[in-house]
Amino acid sequence: MLKATTARPLPTPLSARRGSPLSGTAFVPGDKSISHRALMIGALAVGKTKISGLLDSEDVRATARALGALGATTLRSEDGTWHVCGTGVAGLRAPDDVINVGNSGTSARLLAGLIAGQPISAVVTGDASLRRRPMARVIEPLQRMGVRIEARNGGCLPMTVTGASDLISIEYKLPVPSAQVKSALLLAGLAASGKTTIVESQPTRDHSERMLRYFGAEIEVSGDIREGQRIVLTGQPELKSRPLIVPTDPSSAAFAAVATCLIPDSLVNLPGICTNPERTGLYLTLQEMGAHLDWSNEREDCGEPVADLTVKAGPLSGVAVPAERAPSMIDEYPILGVAAACAEGKTVMRGIGELRVKESDRLGAMARGLSACGVRVEEAPDALIVYGTGKPPTGGAKVAVGLDHRIAMSFLILGLVTEKPITVDDGRPIDSSFPSFTPLMRGLGANIASVI
Repeated sequence: MLKATTARPLPTPLSARRGSPLSGTAFVPGDKSISHRALMIGALAVGKTKISGLLDSEDVRATARALGALGATTLRSEDGTWHVCGTGVAGLRAPDDVINVGNSGTSARLLAGLIAGQPISAVVTGDASLRRRPMARVIEPLQRMGVRIEARNGGCLPMTVTGASDLISIEYKLPVPSAQVKSALLLAGLAASGKTTIVESQPTRDHSERMLRYFGAEIEVSGDIREGQRIVLTGQPELKSRPLIVPTDPSSAAFAAVATCLIPDSLVNLPGICTNPERTGLYLTLQEMGAHLDWSNEREDCGEPVADLTVKAGPLSGVAVPAERAPSMIDEYPILGVAAACAEGKTVMRGIGELRVKESDRLGAMARGLSACGVRVEEAPDALIVYGTGKPPTGGAKVAVGLDHRIAMSFLILGLVTEKPITVDDGRPIDSSFPSFTPLMRGLGANIASVI
């Protein structure tokens, strides 16, 4: 007797080729990092939190489903507005089943901190790719706080998190820059008595600190990076629901921005981009390369700085990117590699070993993909050097993206300028962070199509 099987979705190859200049206004979706945090902190607040501009992607929906399993109601209106009915800082309940967050590392790591302060137990897992990614960096400090966590060998998913109602406040120095680890500890620290202190020697994105403060938590930041920046959270606050606006994701906007820089005669407007200083490293680097970027209408929305960006095409030159800039642009190195491939001269990217443990080995994937497209590259354990010639490379390759959304989007952008089209073997991962990527780029004039 044959057993029933569930067919796996087939890969969806996409191809990009040269076309007309890009023009128009691109309304890029909301920031993914802020979207995850908006849902989670809204779930810990008292009352109903209304969220506008939330990214509607697979990763963010994974967080919403997880919160629903934990007892917080999340609802999406037809107009795209989300409503989160919070339970209070320690009001979540044990889930009835395993929580599967798909490919979302942010969901997995932050949920560990969220569950830590609840007197419940939950099993968190993910897809095959996420189950290979390291969780030990968040497990170890949470265990110091009194959380019991059991994980697969090497500190990988699935992991069982058993929270505690009497969490211990700790002082913890981050061994490597990680906004996810920092955020997990802050979420756990909400339920701890006393003050939880986190020390970081390199700045990382501070969306959690800004949002917690916006919702009423007492959180102080002091010191400087040379001596260690100290983030101190006073535990057991009452977070109060507030309306929240999620700004445009600078990491997603980067694809349209780089494409506009590279395609002659292009001019594109990108409104409402989050300009948090710990997220704008790529744009600073592009300006150093000679890109024409014009920021305007600077403002603040719900604790986050925001501005509108106009990008104009023009030649780029290779640069050396300071290693200390990596935390502010860690997700943007793949698309920077595309810009570097078309720039005049050598672009050096160091201190990027963290790319090896993302959704894929992004450093290796970029080196292989660029080489296949005719670009000279040098790869090291934590560095990539790209030798540009001042003109687009040959292209013509079929790039294996390894289920990585940023690798897929980066090589589709490169295909818009190469002599021969570039195909990525699977466009499905793009939905995890930027489901409107293809129609948005087509709306600007990009030639991206499914391969039949």
